[in-house]
Amino acid sequence: MNRRRWLAGALATAGTAMLSACNQAGTALAEQARRMGEGLTRRAQRLVVPRDALAPTYSRAEISPDFKANGSIDPAAADYRALKAGGFAGYRLVVDGLVERPLSLSLADLRRRPAQSQITKHDCVEGWTSIGEWTGVRLETLLEEAGLKPSAKYIVFHCFDALDQQEDGDRYYESIDLVDARHPQTILAYDMNGEVLPVPHGAPLRLRVERQLGYKHAKYIRRIEAVESFAHLGGGKGGYWEDRGYEWFAGI
Repeated sequence: MNRRRWLAGALATAGTAMLSACNQAGTALAEQARRMGEGLTRRAQRLVVPRDALAPTYSRAEISPDFKANGSIDPAAADYRALKAGGFAGYRLVVDGLVERPLSLSLADLRRRPAQSQITKHDCVEGWTSIGEWTGVRLETLLEEAGLKPSAKYIVFHCFDALDQQEDGDRYYESIDLVDARHPQTILAYDMNGEVLPVPHGAPLRLRVERQLGYKHAKYIRRIEAVESFAHLGGGKGGYWEDRGYEWFAGI
């Protein structure tokens, strides 16, 4: 009787282990299939849509009267609060990583570069849209100044905010490839609707990458890093939300 009980328990344990292994294998296969589908979508869009194809632009009369501030709206990090208290006078944007000439730029430095304004539609993954006017410096301008090394493949945006609003929380980060980084409408915005960029919308500096969904438009940028791979950052998926299951390529 004891032997039969032991055998029954052993078989049950083995069955549970096999089911667990099958579930893990199924999850791995599903993740692999998702990534293959994402890559196919990206390649198909790049094949059909010219690299410099512009996102639609709008008139000032079409600007949304209430542009929703989403995600972080007032970072709790001590370094950000100190900068905000000083009107961002001490802010420096760092551009480093795989570059020949690392940069450290104040807001005044950024405003001295050629400015670009565009009125575009923001498409949120939650299903809402808003139209706003953004003014800033083209990302490509800064990348040219810094001089990308041949091994650089992606641009990573490191931000001040943590969505859980904890001082030691996971800070937001995002990444794009060089096609989107060099796109003529990809800018680092410091003004919104003719005014200094408000804190809820990412002051002092946010990304506008107009052919991507809203979660790619990183706010509260503190550092821009050129990398060959983002596998070593965060969860290795290329962004805060990507680490939590979102697609890395969010082209629209």
